[in-house]
Amino acid sequence: MEEWKVVSVREADVEKDLSAIEELERRCQVGLCGDTVTGDGDDDGVAKKKKGMSLCAEQIGDPLARVRHSPEHVMLVAEFGQEKEIVGVIKACVKMVSRGGGKQHKPYVKVANLLSLRVSPSHRRLGIGTALVQRAEEWCRARGAAHATMATTASNAASLALFTGRFGYAPFRRPEFLGRPVHGHGLHVPRGHRVFQLTPEMAAAVYAQQLPPHDTEFLPADMPALLAHKFTLGTFVAIESNPDQSLPQSFAVLSIWDSTRSLRLRVLGAPALLRASLAALRALDRAAPWLRLPSIPDIFRPFGTYLLYGLRMSGREGPALLRSLCHHAHNVAHKNPACAVVAADISPDDPAAAAVPRWRRFSCDEDVWCIKSLNPSDNSHDWTAPPRTGNLLFVDPREF
Repeated sequence: MEEWKVVSVREADVEKDLSAIEELERRCQVGLCGDTVTGDGDDDGVAKKKKGMSLCAEQIGDPLARVRHSPEHVMLVAEFGQEKEIVGVIKACVKMVSRGGGKQHKPYVKVANLLSLRVSPSHRRLGIGTALVQRAEEWCRARGAAHATMATTASNAASLALFTGRFGYAPFRRPEFLGRPVHGHGLHVPRGHRVFQLTPEMAAAVYAQQLPPHDTEFLPADMPALLAHKFTLGTFVAIESNPDQSLPQSFAVLSIWDSTRSLRLRVLGAPALLRASLAALRALDRAAPWLRLPSIPDIFRPFGTYLLYGLRMSGREGPALLRSLCHHAHNVAHKNPACAVVAADISPDDPAAAAVPRWRRFSCDEDVWCIKSLNPSDNSHDWTAPPRTGNLLFVDPREF
């Protein structure tokens, strides 16, 4: 290979490489809902954009935000040519998660997650994405990971082809992103629904009962640490206010993760008429707040998000109680000017999904999780098989 074409992969020096990585991320902006296809990790194609509105994500000053919460994590960069220009990046983390395959398996297994594969649009089709993925897999395998996962969108054909074709990953789960904007006014919580905040210790006990590891996929072994994390604003439970019963027959529970300090979203490609209409609605709401118009923040500038996780419900009134908890989470977000959207990532076959309020334009069913065994000789658990009836899927907000 000619010297100027040499590609080398190394661990990133965050302080030294930050500006170059941020510029690379900017050039490889990725849509959450599949509306914008930028060739994320694509060595074989050129970036393309679909017409229409796109919900895009960008990190805030911390390129390790999605992996640093795991005890074992890394960011690798690819350098190109004599100038050692940074033209690619990938992040990975390794953690213990539940298998969810029933009691015939050990409850937890070490799984790696590959995130944020980016290759500069001017350096694609040079094998850079391949080199990054292979090195990341080697790093994860050396730390005992039995499986590696990655996530993309169904419409990102280039990314899917790269991972399912060249690297042998297989699609296996399809969580939905359900979002709604934060309104200019608080949402109603029925008087008959009582909302309480649990301590992290009480929350861990509740989730231990509601999310047993033998029935839950990808529940992190450090769930108590997640519930006590500084970005978890609280775990809340809703019950019916019924003085005739000493114990509630129905309840709902969820936790709120504040991603406003590590992640920004923004809407691109919106028609000028829509922008003007929403701006006029905000102006009218400011002038006449007593009308309680359903105005929303300026979503065409970068905004923050609160993520809901651990959504569970039980009993006849469970769906109504979970909707009330989602309204409560909205009202918590309303107090933070940096938060414009409340969202949840949840499996579509989870009964809780139907109870989560959402706006269609802020929701997405394009997510595709793919998985690969890093130890082909170990076939004790096949995640690519259809999930066992009643299995739950846990989506860790730390990796969003």
